[in-house]
Amino acid sequence: MKRKKLYMLIVVAALAGLTACSGEGAAGTAGEEKKEPVATSLENGEIALTKSTGGNPLVGNSDTGEYLYGGDPSVLVDGDTVYLYTGHDLSTDDEVKRAIYNIPEYVCYSSKDMVNWKSEGTVMTVSTDEVSWVTSSTTAWASQVAKHHDKEAGKDRYYLYYCSWDKTSAGKQSIGVAVADSPTGPFKDIGKPLVQGTLTEPQKSNWDDIDPTIWVDTDESGEEHRYMAWGNSQYFICELNEDMVSVKDLNGDGKITFGTTPKEADVLHHQTGLTSYTEAPWLYRRKDADGKYYGKYYLFYAYGWRERMAYATTDDLLTGSWKFGSVLMPPTATSNTNHMAVFDFKGKTYFVYHNGSLPGGNGYRRSACITELSFDDKGKVEIMTETAAGLNGTVMKIKDADGNELFHENFMNSGNDTEYPYQDVAVLAGTPETDRDAEWVLTKGKADAAKDSYVSVQSENKPGLYLTAGESGTVVLAQDADASEDTAKRQTFHTIEGLEDTKGVSFESVSQPGMYLAVKEGKLCLTDGSDKKAATFYVERKER
Repeated sequence: MKRKKLYMLIVVAALAGLTACSGEGAAGTAGEEKKEPVATSLENGEIALTKSTGGNPLVGNSDTGEYLYGGDPSVLVDGDTVYLYTGHDLSTDDEVKRAIYNIPEYVCYSSKDMVNWKSEGTVMTVSTDEVSWVTSSTTAWASQVAKHHDKEAGKDRYYLYYCSWDKTSAGKQSIGVAVADSPTGPFKDIGKPLVQGTLTEPQKSNWDDIDPTIWVDTDESGEEHRYMAWGNSQYFICELNEDMVSVKDLNGDGKITFGTTPKEADVLHHQTGLTSYTEAPWLYRRKDADGKYYGKYYLFYAYGWRERMAYATTDDLLTGSWKFGSVLMPPTATSNTNHMAVFDFKGKTYFVYHNGSLPGGNGYRRSACITELSFDDKGKVEIMTETAAGLNGTVMKIKDADGNELFHENFMNSGNDTEYPYQDVAVLAGTPETDRDAEWVLTKGKADAAKDSYVSVQSENKPGLYLTAGESGTVVLAQDADASEDTAKRQTFHTIEGLEDTKGVSFESVSQPGMYLAVKEGKLCLTDGSDKKAATFYVERKER
């Protein structure tokens, strides 16, 4: 059959319902730039809708179901390349139920354009064979890599700061460091913890000493400072020596001690002003047009539980008071924790975070995502939200034959663990409470990624939640919490020419052939398609 193209309807706001029903207006007005099509006609009345690519998660996706999970992302920019590091999440279903992290190693990805990501493989294995002081081979918790010039060796080296359970520190978590000659490793541990968990007493828990973050800059007198901060429930900071693998003796007493001021100690508890500080600190400072650091220091961190993202600022990392900024991102829809990395690349600032949006994902099987971060003219960080489209994906609008938008019910992600995973969010047709609730990201059909006429429909602002066909004619927005074949089928639809209008599209359930998405009494459901108008929809790209 001759292949035909189905072009996106250009809907004038005042006539949205009319043009959606009639299919008029597709040519646009004279001189208007031609829009990219959102669909291509295949044989036998099938349609291939445009699928989003280049969105979130950044890495770990799979057409075969072999997903690579990884959380606690960190980023190093080295020249023209961005390096993304994550722990490799391998928790089984049983371990997830028992709240056990199984993270044996750190993996790395690289990109020169923030679109295409290359897997660099494992950069460090944290096992009892490789690291003498760790208690097990499954505890490669959060890390960050820094580059620094080794004057003694006369070359640049790379330092991976991490945390793990420490058999030399009464079984507490400690901060370690490993060294490599390349950003892609292999990193080799220095043979002992950099900061032992037994140093920062009294502790609130055995995992107080986690999540190291590194910051290096030069003060106005030309002296370089190398800061390391970390902590869960308590925030700690110290300076490192020029070797990057030992703590600086700030008060010159010949020993490394713990306290609250540089006059009395070297590792400091410095938390005043950090409202609801939980964990995952990340130090950052802005750059001017010449690449020189200026202004206040920013500390981004996880706030409360379930974890939100927040920030505070200070003029001095060791002695200055923290001033709370704001909460920047609510809890994600699919993970109890979050962990960010903030970095500059080619004139823009980016915010990497994690969620559980891949099939089978959750707080123990996480995925790295990204959004752009912006400041106002006073240096305040603007509020962000997680998205499915990320930096480069495609967002769609879906309308019924009367021009009503499909949207999911509006809700704030809960801070209550018992309400997850989300499995029954209502999907409606009409005028959404917020525009974002009516934005969708189309992906390859989860039941068969190779089939062009299969599609899965994901919420843009609740990534990881998909349109899901129920057994009794219901259609809800739900998380793919088990990555099963059954869930994949229920979240996949076969796209064909509209039953009422061939310029539209109808969505046949893959799990229930012969049943179609339809709007009845303002709610999305499954019907047998006998009401052809109710089962016909129009898809259009939302312009960025």
